[in-house]
Formats: sequence, C-alpha cells, structure tokens
Amino acid sequence: MAEEQNELKIYNSMTNEKEIFKPKEPGKVSMYVCGVTAYDYSHLGHARAAVSFDILFRYLKHSGYEVTYVRNFTDVDDKIIKRANETGEDPLKLSNRFCDEYDLDMAYLQCERPSREPRVSMHIDEIKDMIIQIINNGYAYEVDGDVFYAVEKFPNYGKLSGQRLEHNRAGERVAVDSRKRHPADFALWKAAKPGEPYWDSPWGPGRPGWHIECSAMSACYLTHKFDIHGGGIDLIFPHHENEIAQSWAVDKESNISYWLHNGHVTNNNEKMSKSLGNFFTIRQIIEHYHPLALRHFLISAHYRSPLNYSVAQLESSSDAIYYIFQTLQDCKDALSSFQQEGTEEIKKAPQVEEAAKECIKKMRIEFQTKMSDDLQTPVIITGLLQEALKYINNSLKKLKKKMQKRAQLQLIQSLIEVEKEIGKVLDVLGFLSSKSYVEIQSRIDVEKDIGKVLDLVGSLPSNSYAEVLKELKDMALKRAGLAEDEVLSLIEERTQARNNKDFPKSDKIRTDLTAKGIALMDVGTETIWRPCIPSEPLVAEVVQKVPIVEEKQSTPPVNQKVEGEGNGPNTASS
Repeated sequence: MAEEQNELKIYNSMTNEKEIFKPKEPGKVSMYVCGVTAYDYSHLGHARAAVSFDILFRYLKHSGYEVTYVRNFTDVDDKIIKRANETGEDPLKLSNRFCDEYDLDMAYLQCERPSREPRVSMHIDEIKDMIIQIINNGYAYEVDGDVFYAVEKFPNYGKLSGQRLEHNRAGERVAVDSRKRHPADFALWKAAKPGEPYWDSPWGPGRPGWHIECSAMSACYLTHKFDIHGGGIDLIFPHHENEIAQSWAVDKESNISYWLHNGHVTNNNEKMSKSLGNFFTIRQIIEHYHPLALRHFLISAHYRSPLNYSVAQLESSSDAIYYIFQTLQDCKDALSSFQQEGTEEIKKAPQVEEAAKECIKKMRIEFQTKMSDDLQTPVIITGLLQEALKYINNSLKKLKKKMQKRAQLQLIQSLIEVEKEIGKVLDVLGFLSSKSYVEIQSRIDVEKDIGKVLDLVGSLPSNSYAEVLKELKDMALKRAGLAEDEVLSLIEERTQARNNKDFPKSDKIRTDLTAKGIALMDVGTETIWRPCIPSEPLVAEVVQKVPIVEEKQSTPPVNQKVEGEGNGPNTASS
C-alpha cells in the first residue's frame, strides 16, 4: 500500500465511534455482509446495502488489501416457503431463481461479485454442527424437535444494540412460544411442518433458524475471528446481536473487529420495505433510469445516513452521470484528433501544465482524505470530481483556440493525465467499465438462463463513453414518451419557426421539451439535444404498480451520526 495514503477510519457500530482500521492479518481483509432472503425481486433497500459494501470492497482493494468478501443468500426461510405455497413452486427452486435475479441486479448496478456467495441450503451440515456445539456447551436446549438458544446464559447480550434483555422480542420472525425458558430465546433449529422442506438432524427433521445461518457460514469461510461484519442498520437487533451470542457460545474467543451498518432507503421519510408495501424494486427503477444513475443516487448520501427516495433525486443523478460521460467523451474526441497527428510527439511533450498538476494533486489528496474518513462518497461526487471535470471542459475550450505548438502539446498531455486520474476515482466509485445492461438483457433473451449469462458478464466488453451516453438518451426519451424522430422533427419545426421569426413558437417548442427532460442546444448553425432535469415534475407513471412519492430532497448531512434503533424488519433480508 502506498505510504502516503491516510489511515482508513470506519464507524464501528459496536463502539459508536470512528476507529482506525487495522486488519487482524496485515495486508488482508476478511469481510462478511448479510445478503438477501431470496423470494422476490430486490428493492432499493437491498441495492443500498449492496452498493455501500461494494464501495468498501473496491476501496480496500484500491488501498492494496487482499480482500475476502463473503455475502450470503438466505434460500431457506418462512417467507420463501409462504411465497412458494402461493405460487405452487418448489421453495428451493423459487429461491434459486431469485438468487440469480439478485445477482443480475448486482451486475446491472456494477457491483463486483463477492469472493464467496454461500447459500443456507448448501451449508446445512455446518449449521447442524454449530448447533450441536452450542447445545454441548450448555447454551441451547431442545423442545419437541425445536432447538432454542438460551439468551440469559450469555452475559453480554445486547452489547451491540444497547437493547436490554427484557426488551428483546421473540426473534423477529418467530411468534411467542410458551415452551421457551425465556421469551427472548430464539430458534436455532425448527421442527419440520407438513409441506415444508426439511433436513434430518439429531432433533428430528427440520430446518435452520434465521440467525444461525450467518454465524455458521461466516465461520465456515472466515472463522469466528474476522475483520468486518456488515449489513443494514436494522440487522443490528436482533440478527447481529444473536449472531454474536451464537458465535460466543461456540468459541469464547470469537471476535469481529468492526461492525458496519448502512442506513435505510426511505419513501416519504418512512423506511422502504416489502412488509410496508412502499418499496420500489431495482428492476422498476432501471426500466426508466440508467443503472449508473441509480448507483449515483445510492451513494449521493453518506452510507450511514437515511436516503430518501424521490424522482427528483433520480433525475439529478441521471443528469450528473450524463455530464460525467459527456465530458469524458468530449475529451476523448478532442484528444483522438490530435493523437492521430502524432502520438510520439505528444509523448515527448513538456510536463503537464501547473494547473493540471494542481488538479491531479488535489484529486489524489482529497480522494484519499474523504474516502479514508468512513467513505465520504457524497463529497467526492459533488466536490473534487466536479472540479476535475470543470478543468477538462475549460481546457477543451482553450484547445479550440490558436496556440503555440509547445503549449498545445502540453495541454494535450495535461488532459490525458487528468482523465487518467478521474478514471481511478470513477473505478473505485463503480462508475467505470459499465457493462451494457442492454447487452446483458439481450443475452438473457437468447440464453433463457440467467445463471449462464451471469457467468459471461465478466467477459462482456465494457461500454464506451458513447454507448453509455446513448443509453442515457434512450431512457430520457422513454421517460418523456417520445421517439428520437419526434424530437428531431420538433427541432426542425423550431428551426423553421426561428427562420420565420416566429419566436413565441420556437420558444414554446423548446420549453415544452425541457419540461419533459429534453434540452435543446444551439451549437453554431446546428441544434442538438441532450437529456436534462425536467422543468416540471414528470413522473407520475415512471414507475408503475407502486405508490407515488413526493418530490423531496431531504438527505441528512453527510457527517450526521446514525444510531442503531434496530426495531424494524431486516433491511438486507426483508
């Protein structure tokens, strides 16, 4: 790792403080993140968790660490069984299908595949072995084929959440059971019910409880001592609290150094979740907005802060992504014309100009400073990245003017170096090397097998800047309810109106298009169009079959302290 890098500080939910990150093994990081319960398409809360920890994964690797990143799938659960009974589908087939759908969503969102993606159904033996150890150590008991953890025997129960034992509920997904020795005792193993999937065990046929799966799978791949455990903020209690108790019951030296939790995505400032029916799926959003725009939206607030969904913010993020890629495309176009004249001559050019040196230096320092301070992504996308793009645009204007050959070559070299530095930032943020979601979908249409396509995603060619811009434009047209031919026809009609000095008509055409998110730009004698933020709220029908939300911009400050209230349904798994 580079010596000049700042020490990484991350907020530890166990201590409620930012702490300097020190891995248990120098140069290596072990990280476990709770994944989804696979019974339906994933919503924005799931996307928030995935993107937040993908940023951490990318930044740790950027910092030189070798990272083992494990994210699980819950493919055996009450909710899966209930949905399978409703649809008449085999529960494991249903969950496997939605595991693949989730991985597809992650491919759209540019999330890198974790090192391991274990599924509960494939780790039943490890789960049973762990339960046996807990029973043998005196911390669990069996009743009628069910096995319960005895929470009163764990002296530090509640140390993560701050919840007192008497306030604990019966296990979040489990009804109160009079057979329990304490109301807060939770199920490690559930006796089979008619029509449910089951596995044989020392306590009879049954299946794992919810909490034990993560303790067993994290121990399987990372041992009981690893660096980072992550998930949504409402996994703090009871899920992560119970994980700590279970792991301690097996190994008194069990230890996770840092507990990280991302904030909710809210809808009208109420937590977005399937149980409340106020959620938007990832698929519903990317049907109308580019996945990179959604990713931008998801990191536009600090990962620990609540993030309030609004169409206005999606429009703003879409516009920001268009600006980034248009600037980079303009730079590429300008440089390509000069590079054709003589690449060797450019390589021999004088050192980059002082303004470029200052821009690059500032980017490096600010990027390391902000990312090492608990991943301050909003500051990066609204601050240093915008300044660097502004440098490129100003330099491109200079390049169009007459200037001495030496100064011209210096400016070209400066643009090359600044673009490289921007690329490094975009790569860590997950905006670069976007795989075309159109290409991925077309492969699915041909293969009819998401699993096969996911295996191919890594080998698909990356989108060029121009391809991303085209996709952004196509989606803007879709949201506006227009075809490009219609826009071009209106541009021609506006040109005729201007030629006839009918300025009210030409102004109305431009205003009407701007209201729909289509901006007209007069460049010399030509008029071109590009997406823009609509001047009027469009989108009553942008996302169907879900409640309409207010257009609010209500994200708390980046440095706001987020405490774990932890009484709602599981963000990552609900």
